Amino acid sequence: MTSIAVPVTLTRSYRFELIKLLSQWRVRLLIATCWLAPALFVAVISRQSSLPADTLFGRWLHATGWAGPLVVLGFAGSWALPLLTSLVAGDVFASEDRLGTWRHLLVAVRSPRRIFVSKALASLTVILVLVIGLPVSSTISGVAVVGSRSLIGLDGTLLSPGDAAGKIVLAWLCALAPTLALAAIGLLGSVAFGRSPMGLLLPALVALAMQLVQMLPVPVAVRLALPGYAFITWNGLFTSPAQLEPLLISIAVSLIWAIAATGSALFLFLRRDFTNPAHDGSGRLAITAGLLPLVVLFGATTVVVGAPGSGISQEKVQRSVATSFAHLYRLQTQQLNRPAVTEEQLATSAVCTKGADQVAADGPGNDWRCVVSWHLPGVEAAGSAIYQLDINPLGRYVADGDGPKEVNGFFLVRTPAGDEPNPLWQFDGTIELLPSTPKG
Repeated sequence: MTSIAVPVTLTRSYRFELIKLLSQWRVRLLIATCWLAPALFVAVISRQSSLPADTLFGRWLHATGWAGPLVVLGFAGSWALPLLTSLVAGDVFASEDRLGTWRHLLVAVRSPRRIFVSKALASLTVILVLVIGLPVSSTISGVAVVGSRSLIGLDGTLLSPGDAAGKIVLAWLCALAPTLALAAIGLLGSVAFGRSPMGLLLPALVALAMQLVQMLPVPVAVRLALPGYAFITWNGLFTSPAQLEPLLISIAVSLIWAIAATGSALFLFLRRDFTNPAHDGSGRLAITAGLLPLVVLFGATTVVVGAPGSGISQEKVQRSVATSFAHLYRLQTQQLNRPAVTEEQLATSAVCTKGADQVAADGPGNDWRCVVSWHLPGVEAAGSAIYQLDINPLGRYVADGDGPKEVNGFFLVRTPAGDEPNPLWQFDGTIELLPSTPKG
C-alpha cells in the first residue's frame, strides 16, 4: 500500500523554526540583553550628575522615570533595532545555506512557500519579544528609581503620569512599523545573498544609510519616503495638538516597504534552485526582483508626498518657541509660588532671525536667535527673554536661554521646596516639517 506524502502543517513548521531560533545562544543572549540592559542603563544614568541632554528627553531623567523609555527609544531607533533585525531576520535563511540543510528541510516540510512563511513568522516573533523588552525594562527601572512624576512634552506641555504612559506605549507601537520594514529587508537580504555575510549586514547598512540621508538638508518628501523616518516622527505625539500627519504617513510608508520587501523575498525564494548545493544567492534576479522594486517604491513615494524644501520656516519656528515658552513659563510660575497665569493672559510672541541680516530665516542651523515677549496681568511693561536655537534638519531644536538671568539665566531655580531645574533655562522642541496653516 503506497503512502501519500502530506506536507507538514504551518503550525508545526512555525513551531519548529521558532525552536531552532530560540535554541541559538546568540538569540538567547539578545533576549536577556533587551530585557535587562535598558533597566540597568536607566538606573545608572538617572543617578549620574551629567545627563544625556543631547538625547530627546534625556535632560528629564532626573525629574521623572517616564523619560527613561523615551531615551531608550531614541537610541533603539538609531542603533539597537536595526542591529536586532540584522541578527535575527538577516540570518534566518542564510543559516540553512551555511549548514547545507535545505534539502533535508524540503524533504521534511515539502512546501517551499510554507517554509518561507514559517521562517518569517518565527523571526517576527523573536523580534517582537526583543522589542517588547526594551520599553518594559526601561519603564520599570525608571519609575522604580526616579519615580512616577509628570513629564514635560516637546512644546512645554506638562503630561501627567497617565498621559505620559499612554503616549509612550503609542510611540513604541509606532516604532514597530519601521522595525518591520527593516526585518523584511533582512529577509530579502538573507534570501538574496545566501551564505554571504551581506544578508546579515543589510538591515543595519540600510538603517545607517537612512540616518545619513535624514541628517542631510534634503526635501521633506525624501525624508517621508524612507521607512526609517517613523523612528523620528513619534516625537509628534508629545506636542499639543499632536503632529499626526507626518507620523501616519511615515508609518504607512514603513508598512508598504515591509510588504514590498517581504514579497520580493518570497518571489526570490520560490524561484531558487535547491538542487544546486553551491548556490550562493540569486545573482541578477536579486537586483531586478529585490532592489529595483524598492527603488521604484522610494521614487513613487517621494513624488506622492511632494513636500518641497526643508519645512523649517521662520513662522513655524516663532510659533513653536512662543508656545513652548508660554507653557514652561506657567510651570516656572507654579514652582516659584507666583500668581497663576494662563497662556491667553501671557499673549506670548517670538521674533526669530537666522544668522546675519542677509541670510534667509529658514532651514536648519545653529545660528537662530529668538526674542520672546510676554505680558503679565497688571504689569504695563512687557517681559522679554533671548534664546539661541540649534535646529537640526529633522526639525528638532534646543533653545538655550541667553538672559535675562532672572528668567533663563540659571540651571536651577530656588523654590520653597528647595532647588529645582529651571524649565526655561534650556528646552527641547520640534517643528512639523509638512506644510501647515497657523492655528488661529
